[in-house]
Amino acid sequence: MRIAQILFTQGLGSRRQCAGLIAAGLVRVDGRVVDDALAEFEPQGLVFEVEGRAWPYHERALIMLHKPAGFECSQKPRHHPGVMSLLPAPLRTRGVQPVGRLDADTTGLLLLTDDGRLLHRLTSPRHHVPKVYEASTRHPLTPGQVQQLLAGVVLDDDPAPVRAAEAEATAERALRLVLTEGKYHQVKRMVAAVGNRVEALHRSAFGALTLPADLGPGQWRWIDPEALLPPR
Repeated sequence: MRIAQILFTQGLGSRRQCAGLIAAGLVRVDGRVVDDALAEFEPQGLVFEVEGRAWPYHERALIMLHKPAGFECSQKPRHHPGVMSLLPAPLRTRGVQPVGRLDADTTGLLLLTDDGRLLHRLTSPRHHVPKVYEASTRHPLTPGQVQQLLAGVVLDDDPAPVRAAEAEATAERALRLVLTEGKYHQVKRMVAAVGNRVEALHRSAFGALTLPADLGPGQWRWIDPEALLPPR
C-alpha cells in the first residue's frame, strides 16, 4: 500500500494533508525519512512515525480506555467533556466510537472501535459478552439482596426480569456483578430494585479483558480483538 494511503486510512488527515506531511519529511519508516507519497509498504505489522510519534498500522481500530469519572460516552456530550477528548486526533478522525456506554460518574474499562461488525457482536445481547462491575453501595448488603440479583429483578421499562450472571458481596458495602446485557443504568437500577443504592461504580472487565493495573485513568492502549473474545 502507498504510504500516503496508509496515513490516510489511519486518520492522519485528509489525502492532501497526508501528502503534505510526507513532502515535508515528517514521515519515517524504520528510522528513515519517506518523502515519496507513492512509496509502497506492507501495511500489516508496519510501525511508522509522523512528526516523531510512532503509529502502528491497524486495519480496524480497537482500543481500551480507562474512563475517568466526569466524562460522557456520548458523541455529542451535553453536561461533561466527552471521552473522545481523551484520545489523539487520528483516532477521532477515523471514527472510533464507544462500545456501549458508561455513565458520566462510572469509571473503568471502556472499549472503542471503528469496526462496525465487532461493535455489533460486542453489544448484541445474543452473544452474551460478560462485563464485570464493582459497585459501592449506600447500605450494607444482605444475602437476600444478592440472591435477588441472581434470581432476577423487574425494571420499570421491561416486564421480563433481568438477572446477574454472577453476584457476590465482596465487603459489607461492596458488590461484584457480572452482567451479559447492556440496559440503560442497569447496575444502578438492579441494585435499587433490591432496596439498596449504588454510590460508586467501576467496570473492571469486558469479555476476556481485565483493566490493567498500569493503565491509569484517562490512558488508552491498542487491543487485539483476539484477546477480547473467547474462541468460538
